[in-house]
Amino acid sequence: MKKVLLMAAALLLAPMAALAVDYQEGVHYTVINDGPGTSKPEITEFFSFYCPHCYRFSKTALPKLEARIPKNVTFNQSHVDFIGREMGPEMSRAFAVAHQLNVEKTMEAALFSAIHEKKQHFTKREDIRALFVANGVAAKDFDAAANSFMVNAQIAKMRRAAENAKVSGVPTLIVNGKYRVETGAIKSYDEAIDIAFYLTTK
Repeated sequence: MKKVLLMAAALLLAPMAALAVDYQEGVHYTVINDGPGTSKPEITEFFSFYCPHCYRFSKTALPKLEARIPKNVTFNQSHVDFIGREMGPEMSRAFAVAHQLNVEKTMEAALFSAIHEKKQHFTKREDIRALFVANGVAAKDFDAAANSFMVNAQIAKMRRAAENAKVSGVPTLIVNGKYRVETGAIKSYDEAIDIAFYLTTK
């Protein structure tokens, strides 16, 4: 019983461990907005389904982030469209459709698997539609969402967010709309997560 309590305490304190490290501006993170940050702490992952590093992040680091994230911090994802040539924007649409239909987890796993494990080559929206249908989404629901105002608005919002954050590579973590975690000086995704947690308290 004592061991269980100690393990539970360690898990609760894990996000706070990052606070003891002296992360440096210009080395571990960059200030991208001189104004105030978001009203509530948040971490946003910018990613692309075509990015192999994003695929690895989703498999290894994302579960750890979601397990450790403090209750007062919101985690968001935002798809970028500058990878994948003409299919980049279609993958952003796919992500927005999945969000609107509340199948983000299912379709994120399916799209990453199709591209990086099964080596499926997507050439048009209908290919993405077929994958949604294969994963239990009704074709009519996909079509309605894909052309909806809400999906188009989310796509535009994601594009603006990437531009405002000066995102040029992925995966990138943006914290409180004000700080960008820099990957050049870190050794692992775990360290990137620690930096992100640290920045939520600034």
